[in-house]
Amino acid sequence: MNRLENRYKDEIRPGLVKQLGFKNVMQVPKLEKVVISVCLSEAVQNPKVLNSVVDELTAITGQKAVITHAKKAISNFKLREGIAIGARVTLRRERMYAFMDKLMNLALPRVRDFRGLPPKGFDGRGNYNMGLKEQIVFPEINFDKVEKARGMNITICTSGKTDAEGKALLEALGMPFRK
Repeated sequence: MNRLENRYKDEIRPGLVKQLGFKNVMQVPKLEKVVISVCLSEAVQNPKVLNSVVDELTAITGQKAVITHAKKAISNFKLREGIAIGARVTLRRERMYAFMDKLMNLALPRVRDFRGLPPKGFDGRGNYNMGLKEQIVFPEINFDKVEKARGMNITICTSGKTDAEGKALLEALGMPFRK
């Protein structure tokens, strides 16, 4: 088991029962999945760019990335339905906890001028969305082999029913939110 998962089961879950006033341990919110996605506008003209993005996402997460395709055709963007335009990875269980540990302890402190994550990223159901502007904050990415700095969207799905429950869980796990 991962150290973050052990900490959740041993320390965080009992603390959240007291903090949120639950009667049962099964009511405590937990992490369900983490989705990392990258969308590239330049993939329309040059589809080979996606291969490097898939390799980088695979290196960061430890799981093979899936190529995503356009759902609709948009003529202004020269986009046709079915063209490959991005990549994503859905992490669960062991890999999810390993990624969250790496994100909070290694990647976020390496972000330039980092003052904490904005608490506005919650969606109303306890899930948190955030964006990174550069993939080079992760230690697996070799800075010399990077063609271009690309951003990514990270969605952290929790079983919390409200934003307060989701935020309490993420703060207990060690997510650095702004005050």
